[in-house]
Amino acid sequence: MGEMTGRPIYSCRNCRNPIALHQDLLSKSFKAKTGQAYMFGHAMNIVVGAKEDKQLMTGYYTIANIFCSKCGEEMGWTYVRAFDAREKYKEGRYIVEKSKIVKEY
Repeated sequence: MGEMTGRPIYSCRNCRNPIALHQDLLSKSFKAKTGQAYMFGHAMNIVVGAKEDKQLMTGYYTIANIFCSKCGEEMGWTYVRAFDAREKYKEGRYIVEKSKIVKEY
């Protein structure tokens, strides 16, 4: 963990696998299946599932579910494509459900 010392990191609640760094947190104002979710610009130690087109609250997207690479827990999703030009900023970003992660120092 060397270079991460003293910085908050978000880890899988299930197995403590690091999923995202605090400095990659872009927003806490997202909603997911289990409630509150965070948007990250980068995620690590994840497996990206199959792409699917889905209607979400803010529009139509191509998304792929993301899973913890260690325990397989579903963590949230990544935006592959936004069909609405106003939502393009979400492309390549990760939505992680708050209930699936724990903040560690």
